[in-house]
Amino acid sequence: MPDRIRVDVEGRHLDLTNLDKVLYPQVGFTKAEVIDYYTRISPVLLPHLAGRPLTRIRFPNGVDGNSFFEKNAPAGTPDWVRTVRLPVPGSSRGRETIDFIVVEELATLVWLANLASLELHTPQWRVSGDGEPLDPDQLVIDLDPGPPAGLPACYEVALLVRDRLAEDGLDVRPKTSGRKGMQLVADLPGDETADEISAYVKDVAEELSRRRPDLVVAKMARQLRPGKVFIDWSQNNAFKTTVAPYSLRAGALPTVSAPLTWDEVAEGVLTIADLTSSVVLSRALDG
Repeated sequence: MPDRIRVDVEGRHLDLTNLDKVLYPQVGFTKAEVIDYYTRISPVLLPHLAGRPLTRIRFPNGVDGNSFFEKNAPAGTPDWVRTVRLPVPGSSRGRETIDFIVVEELATLVWLANLASLELHTPQWRVSGDGEPLDPDQLVIDLDPGPPAGLPACYEVALLVRDRLAEDGLDVRPKTSGRKGMQLVADLPGDETADEISAYVKDVAEELSRRRPDLVVAKMARQLRPGKVFIDWSQNNAFKTTVAPYSLRAGALPTVSAPLTWDEVAEGVLTIADLTSSVVLSRALDG
């Protein structure tokens, strides 16, 4: 395979490089396969990215090599890639603002995949057409199991959370994290602040921890988590991000943060390893 090929993606010209580089050594999954996955999954992935400033985790030498978080648009970003300049208080690099990438077309997604941006993370809010931050349009609840608890315990807690939020009129969607836990997402009308949403989810987490102290933890202290599931309400902080639905994860296998049905959650059979890129593509595109 040539070191560099030029492709046309919906009228955008891109140079793709090192397509035979193996990014998941255990299974020989290459950069070409990463690009192929993101291209084919784009019809269901792009709506989750649209309007959201993107944080990427890049693995230029594969999942066994060094990685780095990237929020700012890197040098050489094509002029057709949408960017928005946003404040970043408390930046570890002393920046006052960052030019974030917003993925709204396939060409941008392919360009990022070519940079080995394996993981895609987004906040719970979008920006306006003028690039101004809007109030959150969704809440997220991260379910983090403490060993020896695992995904089956998360399934049980997910059902508790679903039923509790339904009492407040919220329809919750489940997905795996692609690693060891789950996230639950609910759409919001966009008229509450991140602080208000965080406080609400924290109240729910504390309520469920009182109801099921054998299973649920609402406090962040790690010594409280073994054998239980931490309901992480803090993911609703305006400056935090969560892995996007259909994003790859960087592990031994090319697993995916995969949307689930509630029947699958109730059955409690699927494992993280069951939901690799090929499986998720079939689920998403073939029904």
